Amino acid sequence: MYFIILLGIVSLFGDVTYEGARSIAGPYLATLGASASIVGLVSGIGEFSGYALRLASGYLADRTKAYWLFTFVGYGLLVSIPLLAFAGYWQLAAVLIILERVGKAIRSPARDTMLSYATKEVGRGWGFAVHEALDQVGAIIGPLVFSLVFFLGDGYREGFTLLWIPALLTLVALAIARKKVPSPQKLEAPEEASKQGDRDKLPKVFWLYTLFTLFSIAGFANFQLISYHLKIQSIVTDVQIPMIYAIAMGVDAMAALLAGKTYDRIGLVSLLAVPLLTLPIPFLAFSYDYKLVLTGMVLWGAVMGIQETIMRAAIADLTPVKRRGFAYGIFNTVYGASWFLGSALIGLLYTLDVNYLILFVVVMELISIPLLFVVKRAT
Repeated sequence: MYFIILLGIVSLFGDVTYEGARSIAGPYLATLGASASIVGLVSGIGEFSGYALRLASGYLADRTKAYWLFTFVGYGLLVSIPLLAFAGYWQLAAVLIILERVGKAIRSPARDTMLSYATKEVGRGWGFAVHEALDQVGAIIGPLVFSLVFFLGDGYREGFTLLWIPALLTLVALAIARKKVPSPQKLEAPEEASKQGDRDKLPKVFWLYTLFTLFSIAGFANFQLISYHLKIQSIVTDVQIPMIYAIAMGVDAMAALLAGKTYDRIGLVSLLAVPLLTLPIPFLAFSYDYKLVLTGMVLWGAVMGIQETIMRAAIADLTPVKRRGFAYGIFNTVYGASWFLGSALIGLLYTLDVNYLILFVVVMELISIPLLFVVKRAT
């Protein structure tokens, strides 16, 4: 638990940095001249890059066992966020946003693998939930930084400049974690790994699980497009947009703790909450009523909490320890590819008709539900 909390603090400062930027990325790109389809495309490419490259980084982390190196390099790329203060064109801002996501791709498989070793003793769901809850504390603070900056009459540049502080604190906290626990892989011995098939191969149930992930995530709209909708339709002010995101992150943290405990008790069936809670989101978040939008963002935060907690925890239970970094890489590549294609298509459908967007989400989630029961039977 000590190591889990240390990594949680690292993620806390990291989230202050990139979630702060993420909360206003859509409106910021809009002020630089980007259209709705470009916002959807940029966010989609960013998410895809942030997940697709995990296939390579996860594989290399497993082969080299250099988990700390990959983690340090990945978090080091957080400096691209404060550099957004100097972006005068949406094209440059897009590159910096995507670069931060590349850093996440480099660090995440290695960090999650180290985290999975520690969760063996405290419970997979609960261990990932504690980490996610700390992570989301930063995700709440980050957007509030921009709300305060806007409230004081300053702009995007001043907000991004302030993010140098948490970006550097992230690396300091990571150095402390590295010093305290230099070899986290010793926390779980190979003989304690999952009994699913050959310990040197990924089991069939893992591939079925990634298929469920593909469909359930494709219908999950990203906040950049939702915030774009809020700004373009003048539903809320610029000051309120990061505050709404902070509320969603607070819900994320609470949902993560609840989902983690639930997963440890009932297992994979708890993931049914992902498609069921995603279904009403487009009806609410893309409406023109403030109360409905706020309700939609509460659900959006709950789904994020579940995704970031028990979706990751399940990988540790479904895969052998020797292949876990690679498994996280594959899982996250599918996750990112799905979010990329879904985000790009949702952005396009938004420009045509919101009803088409809603139909797409409903179809994706309804397909994912029976797939989850197939995974459950396979275990």
